[in-house]
Amino acid sequence: MPAVLPPVSFDPARGVAELRTPNSLYALRVDADGSPRHLYWGPPLDRAALDTLPAPHSPARSSFEAEAAADELAPQSGARFGPAGLQVRFADGTRGAQWRPAEHRITDGELRILLTDRHFPLAAELCYRVRPDSDVIERWTELRHTGGPDDGPITVDRLDSASWTLPPLSDYRISHLVGGWNSEFQLLRDRLPVTETVLTSRRGLTGHHAGPWLALDDGSATEEHGEVWSTTLAWSGSWRITVHRDPVGRTTWTGGFGHEGLSWTLHPGEQLTTPVFAGLHTSHGFGAASRAWHDHVRAHVLPDAEHDRPVVYNSWEATHFDVDHRGQLRLARRAAALGAELFVLDDGWFGARRHDRAGLGDWTPHPGAFPDGLRPLADEVHRLGMAFGLWVEPEMVNRDSDLYRAHPDWVVHSPTRTATELRHQLVLNFARPEVEAWALRTLDRLVRDNGVDWLKWDANRAFTEAAWPGRPDPDRLWIDHTRAVYRIMDRLRADHPHLRIEACAGGGGRVDLGILARTDQAWTSDNTDPVDRIAIQHGYSQLFPAATMAAWITDSPNGATGRATPLRFRAHVAMAGVLGLGGDLTAWTEDELAEAADLVARYKRIRPLVQRGRQYRLSAPDGVTAVHYAAADGTEHAVLVWRPATRFGHQPPALRLPALDAHAHYLDADTGLRYSGAVLRHRGIDLDLPAGDCASRLIHLRRHHP
Repeated sequence: MPAVLPPVSFDPARGVAELRTPNSLYALRVDADGSPRHLYWGPPLDRAALDTLPAPHSPARSSFEAEAAADELAPQSGARFGPAGLQVRFADGTRGAQWRPAEHRITDGELRILLTDRHFPLAAELCYRVRPDSDVIERWTELRHTGGPDDGPITVDRLDSASWTLPPLSDYRISHLVGGWNSEFQLLRDRLPVTETVLTSRRGLTGHHAGPWLALDDGSATEEHGEVWSTTLAWSGSWRITVHRDPVGRTTWTGGFGHEGLSWTLHPGEQLTTPVFAGLHTSHGFGAASRAWHDHVRAHVLPDAEHDRPVVYNSWEATHFDVDHRGQLRLARRAAALGAELFVLDDGWFGARRHDRAGLGDWTPHPGAFPDGLRPLADEVHRLGMAFGLWVEPEMVNRDSDLYRAHPDWVVHSPTRTATELRHQLVLNFARPEVEAWALRTLDRLVRDNGVDWLKWDANRAFTEAAWPGRPDPDRLWIDHTRAVYRIMDRLRADHPHLRIEACAGGGGRVDLGILARTDQAWTSDNTDPVDRIAIQHGYSQLFPAATMAAWITDSPNGATGRATPLRFRAHVAMAGVLGLGGDLTAWTEDELAEAADLVARYKRIRPLVQRGRQYRLSAPDGVTAVHYAAADGTEHAVLVWRPATRFGHQPPALRLPALDAHAHYLDADTGLRYSGAVLRHRGIDLDLPAGDCASRLIHLRRHHP
C-alpha cells in the first residue's frame, strides 16, 4: 500500500516543498542562491516521480534571457526581464531584493518560506496554505522592514501576492471575465498572445470591466475534459494581474492589490501583507474547475454557507426614490403573500433623498416619508413573517448633504484638482480613522435601532482624484480604504450575529473572494433582463457558487432592455441562483401573482440543490442552455433549461445529463415519468419546451428504486 504523503512538506536536503491537495500537486524548489522557484503544478505525482523531473531552468540559451527558472515571487533584480512581483527601493536608491538561503516553517497545513535580503533590513515570507478537502492552494506574501530607528524607509512600488507558472504546453489559451455596468461577467476565451497581458482595475473597486480571475489551458479543454489551471485574487479594491508568455516558451503570471504607479512606504518595524491569491489545477475541464472553486468558497470563504439564502423582495424597481411607509407596506404585504422571506427597503428612505443628487451620508429616515421612523415598517415586516433589510451606501456622499457640509475634508480628493462627480456623488475616505469610526457607529445604530436583519451594501462610483492631503504616504488609501470596509463588515457581523450582508456596487462591481468572506451573497447585475442574465450568470458561475448569486424576477417589459418575456422564463432564469422578486407587485394581475407564488414555492423545493449542490453547465443545439444542480449524494437533481429564441422547423433537441448515474433510475417529481440514467446520460431527456421565444423548463429528478 503506497505511503500517505502529508499535505505540506519541505525536504531541506532536496530543497523541495510539496503541497498536495486531493487531486493535485504543487512543488517548488529553493535554489542555492536562496530564491524559491517553481518546479511542478499538475496531477499528483509520488515523490520518486517528482524527483525524476529535471531541475527548473530557463528554456532560453542566450545572454539576453534569464538563466534561472521562474520565481515564486520575482524580485526586481538579476537577469529577470518579465513582470516583477516585488519592486522595492531602498534609502540609497538601490532597487530590488537579493535573498539569502531561505528558512521554512510548517504549521497546520501552512508553509512559510522566510527570505531575508543579503544587505538591507528587508524580510519576506512567502505563505502557502492547503486544506484537506479542497484542491485550492492559497498563497500570499508578508513583507517586513526589519531595521531599527537608524535605518531609512523602504519604498514598495509593487508587492504581489504570488507568481504562478504553467508547464510547457503546445499552445496557451486564457479565459477571463469582462463587461461593464449592466453587462458584467462576460466570459472571453482567447489564444494567449506572446507578450504581457494585463488584467486590472484602477477604480478602487473590483470592477465591472474585469475580474481578478483567470483560467489557462492549451486551447483544447472543454467543459468536462482537459487540463485547466485557474487562479483568483481575494481583493475588493484596485488590483492587477500580469500574464507573461515569453517568446522562448514560458508562461507565468503575477498578481496582487493596487495598480501601476502606486507606492507604499515601510518604516522600521512595519509590515505589509497582501491578499490571498488562490489557484487550482484540474484534469477534467472548466466545469470541474468551477465545481472545485464552488466547493472551496462554500467551505472556506463564505461566513454562513450552510443556511438557505432567503427569497428576497426588493423595492427598487417598483418605487425608485418615491418611497414612503404606506407604499412600502403595500409591497411588503404582496411580497409576503408570494412567499418572500426577506423585504429590503432600497434607496430613497433617508435624508433629503428624493433623487440621486442629495442625501447620501445622512442616514436618518426621511421625516415626510417615515414620520415615525423605520421601526414601525420593520415591525410590520417581521409580523408578516419576513426579515427586514435596508439599502445603504456608506462609502459615498452627496455634496448636498449635512455630512458633506460638516466634513468636506472627509472625501477622497486633491485640493488643487477639480473633484469629479459620478452619479452626483463623491467617495468618503475610509482610510481616515475618524471616517471609519463614523461609518461603523452609523451602521451599528441603524441595525440596532430599527430591527435590521439584512444590509444591502452598495457602492455606485469609482475613485477619482484619489489623494489624501497632508498624508506623507497618500497611496496607502487604495489599500486602507478597502481594509476599513472589511473591518466594518466584520465588526457589524460580530456585534450583530443575526445580521446578513449583501455585496453590491452598481450590480456586480465588487464581487470577489475578499468581499464574499464577510457577506452572504452578491447582487450580480442591475440588469434583470433574463435573456441577458443567462450570459451574465454563466460567466459568474466560472468562479462563484449559485448560493452567492442574487437574481430577481422583475417586471416585463424589462426596465433596462425593454424586452418582454414570460413570467415563467424570468423565474426559471432567476432560479439558477438566489431567487428574488422585484418590480411593482401592486401592478401585477391576480393570475401573475398566483403564478409567481407557485414558482416561488417550486424554487423552495429545489433550493438546497441550487444553493449547495454541484453545478454542471450544459448546452445543446439551437441555442438551448441549461444548468444542472446535483445533490452531493446524487439522489436528487434539478435542471433549469432555457431557449431564448425559436428557429422555425427546429424542435428542441434532447439534453444529455452527464451528471447522472448510468446504473440508476430517476423519477420526475412533477410529471411522475421514470427514466433510465443511462438513457438520460447518453441520449438525453426530451425537453418538451413551450412554443415560441423565451421558453424554459424546470426538471426535478429523484433517484428511483423500482
